[in-house]
Amino acid sequence: MTGMAGLKGKMMESFISVLPIIAIVSILCFSVVPITNDQMLSFLIGAQMLVIGLGLFEFGAESSMTRIGNQIGSALTRSKKLALILPVSFALGVIITIAEPDLSVLSENVPHIETRVLIMTVAVGVGFFLVLAMLRILFAVPLKWMLLVSYGILFALAFASDPDYLSVAFDAGGVTTGPMTAPFIMAMGIGVASIRSDRNAEADSFGLIALCSVGPILAVLLLGFFYPGEASEIAAAIARSYTTTLELSRDYLTSIPHYMGEVVMSLVPVMAAFLIFQLTLLKLNRESVVKILIGFAFTYAGLVIFMTGVNLGFSSLGVTLGQTIGGSQYSLLLIPLGGIIGWVIVSAEPAVQVLTKQVEEISAGAVSSRAMKLALSAAIGIATGISMLRVLTGLPILYLLLPGYAFALILSFVVPPIFTAIAFDAGGVASGPMTATFLLPLAMGACTAVGGNLLTDAFGVVAMVAMFPLITVQIMGVVFVMRQKAMEKQRKEELADQQVIELWEL
Repeated sequence: MTGMAGLKGKMMESFISVLPIIAIVSILCFSVVPITNDQMLSFLIGAQMLVIGLGLFEFGAESSMTRIGNQIGSALTRSKKLALILPVSFALGVIITIAEPDLSVLSENVPHIETRVLIMTVAVGVGFFLVLAMLRILFAVPLKWMLLVSYGILFALAFASDPDYLSVAFDAGGVTTGPMTAPFIMAMGIGVASIRSDRNAEADSFGLIALCSVGPILAVLLLGFFYPGEASEIAAAIARSYTTTLELSRDYLTSIPHYMGEVVMSLVPVMAAFLIFQLTLLKLNRESVVKILIGFAFTYAGLVIFMTGVNLGFSSLGVTLGQTIGGSQYSLLLIPLGGIIGWVIVSAEPAVQVLTKQVEEISAGAVSSRAMKLALSAAIGIATGISMLRVLTGLPILYLLLPGYAFALILSFVVPPIFTAIAFDAGGVASGPMTATFLLPLAMGACTAVGGNLLTDAFGVVAMVAMFPLITVQIMGVVFVMRQKAMEKQRKEELADQQVIELWEL
């Protein structure tokens, strides 16, 4: 019964996440952006598949990936062998990233890097930085110093890199920590930190996503120095038209076996890794193994349905809408439209609900969940609006990312360390599935219509969405510090008043 309730909950979360996009697209299509009936029907079918697939996937990932990550993290740390912890962390980082659905969506829409090359490059970047993250937890290294050094190297490399790889690299950092990778990495960090007994152990379990988001950016930037990029067609831009509903249903049904094969290739390494750990290190009881295997089955089914719906009906309409609006007299409508979509996407993102509650608990109510949620919604709305402005004007992304990250890193020396860790983790959390599956294709379509450079102007949407929470959460941390100081001052004044002693002479 608990399992069914959990599945219903995930389905509802998925529906709430996708519903705002369906509503906005419907309003646009019935007002200023006319599309054909077959495109609208394909979009609605794709949206339904997205809801079902995402719900099944997240339920399965929670039942399998999160448990495996926690168990492996604890078991590795108990071994107290760096020679085991480091290579295993690297291998797991690579394996789990290969199965990340958001990365698959992005890689299929990057026209100049072969899909498998991009996925493997990003996976290696995550694996390497997961090793660094584990070392940070084990040796209690302050996160702000690791971030400062990492981003210093990153931006130094960015100025020397090929501009065609720059926006893609930062987008890769945003999509990597998606619904598959993030729960696994966070659970692994909690498992490792649970072995430590000091009071900073819990705080140090945050920040893994922050570091693992840096790895893909560096890896893709380095790839640009020696990989000969070749132009190819992007998956989302494939125009599909149907004269009958039979043609439409046949297209969906014939595509499912293709994605079944792709998802098998992604999940087999994860399954194999679990079985190896089960036989050598974990030795979980039969009931736990069965639950994890059932979770894998849900994950597989969800991923197949998700990828089919995204590529056939959801993302392709995003490109069509972008092309139609960008090529019309209403092209400036893209800026407020991007802002509205950004606002509703983040407010409906389930992971954001968890984040806002964490901040409220850490600040002992000084920063409320409601205030945090409004601040994040406004920040992501601004980020997506600016992203659409970039598409229309061709503003270089470094002009935005460099000052943004510099400000975020400066704030890390002002706020409590836990706020910095949560802020940088939030960047990966906020750039959820809707950003890669709809906002990016929308930007790509608009960029094509206005004659912009797809690689430098359209890509970068995910990067902008990932950057703004770094600033927002830490500003909330500044508010918390200021309120804490005000409360301490008030307490001292009250104590001073209570210490006044009146002496009476008899």
